[in-house]
Amino acid sequence: MTANIDGTTGIDKVQDNATVSGTGGFTFPSGTTAQRPVSPTTGVIRYNTDESTFETYNGTTWVKVDTAAFTYSADYVVIAGGGGGGGSASDTVSNGGGGGGAGGYLASSLALSQGSTYTVTVGAGGAGGPAGQNNGSAGNNSSINALVVATAGGYGGGDGSAGGSGGSGGGGGYTGAGAAGTSGQGNAGGDGIGVAAAGGGGGASAAGGDAAGTAAGNGGNGSASSITGSSVTRAGGGGGGTFSGYTRGTGGTGGGGDGGQGATFSATAGTTNTGGGGGGAGAPSGATAAGAAGGSGVVILSMPTAKYTGTTTGSPTVTTDGSNTILQFTSSGSYTA
Repeated sequence: MTANIDGTTGIDKVQDNATVSGTGGFTFPSGTTAQRPVSPTTGVIRYNTDESTFETYNGTTWVKVDTAAFTYSADYVVIAGGGGGGGSASDTVSNGGGGGGAGGYLASSLALSQGSTYTVTVGAGGAGGPAGQNNGSAGNNSSINALVVATAGGYGGGDGSAGGSGGSGGGGGYTGAGAAGTSGQGNAGGDGIGVAAAGGGGGASAAGGDAAGTAAGNGGNGSASSITGSSVTRAGGGGGGTFSGYTRGTGGTGGGGDGGQGATFSATAGTTNTGGGGGGAGAPSGATAAGAAGGSGVVILSMPTAKYTGTTTGSPTVTTDGSNTILQFTSSGSYTA
């Protein structure tokens, strides 16, 4: 049986919850854009023959009715693993390994599709360069699927070598050049041009310092974010190393490790889950020294609590701030929106 409801004869309105049985279907009103109702009510649905799609009036304008999944917005901070600091030869040869570059730093928002799973990868920090004129190792990328990829921090150059490029570039070892950072993620490392002193690794908000005279370069400072509810600075570069009695480079704010200073101070590692670069080595007389490791990265998501599903892997730390739920991944895992 076919029932025609056209508003001119018979029933012209169905109220409350209507049930229609059978195996047929409804034929909706259809027409061109010019044939839209002049004064539609909110919720009216029709087929637009010009656009070849269903459309509905939302109370203000006509919008497309489609089958795409509902989405909601989530803010994120994604930081890659920091680069390791360079190793140093003894002062009888030269002295000072470059600071490691901070891991790439990305902060923005992302539309999450309901029902979709988002794989989170947290990059490890790079190893420090072995004792002697050895480069450190680059860090590892952090990511959310392939949608957001933070680039690994560059390695600090070994004594006499250039640093490596990365999210932020590594500082050059004594006489070595600093390396470039990745645009929009970090900054360049400093040059090792001083007397037995190395350059600092780049940070998220500032370049690494050049060595000058008897002072090694400081690591570049990181960037602050309040995504977790309070301001935290992350992704600082590692300080450059130097000879005993000279001035070592300090790590940039946000987890950068300090450089070594001969027999007085050993290089220190970048702070875990900040993406900080490792400090470059400074060896004592007649000995060699190793650079320090970069800090691991982190991935943080903040979304409306009303949309949060609670479906995760990898045991992220879950907190709330106002009307938002925050997931902080310190190791790899996933979230299903």
